[in-house]
Amino acid sequence: MSRYWSEVARGLMPYVPGEQPKLANLVKLNTNENPYGPSAKVLEALRAEAIDSLRLYPDPNSDQLRAAIASFHGVDATQVFVGNGSDEVLAHAFLALLKHDQAILFPDISYSFYPVYCGLYQIDYREIALTESFEIRVDDYLIPNGGIIFPNPNAPTGRLLVLSEIERLLNANTESVVVVDEAYIDFGGESAVSLVARYPQLLVVHTLSKSHSLAGLRVGYAIGQASLIEALGRVKDSFNSYPLDRFAQAGATAAMRDRAWFDETCGKVIATRTRLIQAMAAMGFEVLPSAANFVFARHPQHDGAALATALRERSIIVRHFKKPVRINPFLRITVGTDAQCDALLAALDGILA
Repeated sequence: MSRYWSEVARGLMPYVPGEQPKLANLVKLNTNENPYGPSAKVLEALRAEAIDSLRLYPDPNSDQLRAAIASFHGVDATQVFVGNGSDEVLAHAFLALLKHDQAILFPDISYSFYPVYCGLYQIDYREIALTESFEIRVDDYLIPNGGIIFPNPNAPTGRLLVLSEIERLLNANTESVVVVDEAYIDFGGESAVSLVARYPQLLVVHTLSKSHSLAGLRVGYAIGQASLIEALGRVKDSFNSYPLDRFAQAGATAAMRDRAWFDETCGKVIATRTRLIQAMAAMGFEVLPSAANFVFARHPQHDGAALATALRERSIIVRHFKKPVRINPFLRITVGTDAQCDALLAALDGILA
């Protein structure tokens, strides 16, 4: 059937998401989902939405949700754009803001969807190497470009670029858009949303999948000045004018309004991450500093792929990346509940022994 494919389809190298195993009784620590269920207010909102009005189209502008996001971050609703998960928001940003004559820049070890978007939209790109300690160095990005994008904290490394360095980049890079992908910022970093009012070239992207426990609803958003949001809207309305269904809008709105649940859950994950890092370091692992809801670690005497296989045999699933070679020894391990992390640590103790 491939003889009917377009040249674009032939040339694509699709993104491969983390495994969603169908087996029961697994300790699933491979896709950075929140180990705690969503706010009770979210579940209440979803139940309330299951009524006759499902026969009607949802609000194409997601006005209530955008207002809730704006209130959460202290910005105006006109500065908010929403989509089906941050992946869709990022896809629109690539087409609306990053497709120019010059190559865009992003880290060589980063979210592997970025080069996929570039292939889909035929955008030239240049990968900028992380430092030996797997950090983003702003000076390496102070070159001509068609745009800059990076996760903060970075994925899969978990390392954080501090806000003052992001501002230094913005001051030096005024002629193209800088997209800061903050999927994990709520677990230990300071959001760049506070810089949006002063920098018209800044777009900050968030997801409700991680810190709000709503990976199953697929809701993401971007915050930027109105001109950037307008560009995203032009692409969205040329692709899918009703991107978020009624359940997604209702559940996400309730999640954004429940600040107490958000603060409590993030605090639990941060506390467990601290304990997990200390315990793994005591076992001889090198664990990179993490501001995310995962850790990135390697053991000097054990191959990363072999460790992942041994954990799987003990019903624990973690993420191992074969490429690039530089991170082949590492495992990316989601921070689960205390009980899940205890199971992981016990398994690692047995494997290393």
